[in-house]
Amino acid sequence: MKSSLLAFVLLALASSFASAFDPSPLQDFCVAIDEPKNAVFVNGKFCKDPKLAKAGDFYFSVKMPGDTNNPVGSNVSAVNVDKIPGLNTLGISAARIDFAPYGQNPPHTHPRATEILVVLEGTLLVGFVTSNPNNTLISKVLNKGDVFVFPIGLIHFQFNIGKTNALAFAGLSSQNPGVITIADAVFGSNPPINPDFLAKAFMLDVKVVKDLQAKF
Repeated sequence: MKSSLLAFVLLALASSFASAFDPSPLQDFCVAIDEPKNAVFVNGKFCKDPKLAKAGDFYFSVKMPGDTNNPVGSNVSAVNVDKIPGLNTLGISAARIDFAPYGQNPPHTHPRATEILVVLEGTLLVGFVTSNPNNTLISKVLNKGDVFVFPIGLIHFQFNIGKTNALAFAGLSSQNPGVITIADAVFGSNPPINPDFLAKAFMLDVKVVKDLQAKF
């Protein structure tokens, strides 16, 4: 009886882990296509007929720096399934992140992916915060060639602490990892969250909350 129960629990855990990430493909590739013409229905998605696939379905260039002339001083060039249709069902994507001096990729989370970051130029202060109740900050200064991992779903950030531009590339464990920038979500939601509620949640004056909402 105990062995049967243990087997059931292990199976349930395995199933939950398997469903937490992009499903494994059941074919070599499945190039995403917007309309079913010249497509086949595979693994629950419309895909281009594999015989019609071409190199462009698996290619995108991020050789040009992103524009960092913005309030946060950074630019994220996402390379996901929207940019490379051939990523569909493959469970992976990437991003180029450019930083101006003292620019930052502000606190955010990827609800569907773990991220691994490699610094190519500059010096970055990076970190993530663990979940409740500990809310522990795990952070480190990274230099050229250093690599850091941000676990799936946790709030994390990158900050260029150098006087020169910085460049990093990230790999993510989903073809469409999603991103939730904390400040944008909290103070820039549409429609806005009741400022009285946010004032109490953040222990701020309502006027401060309204001022923050106006900025987003």
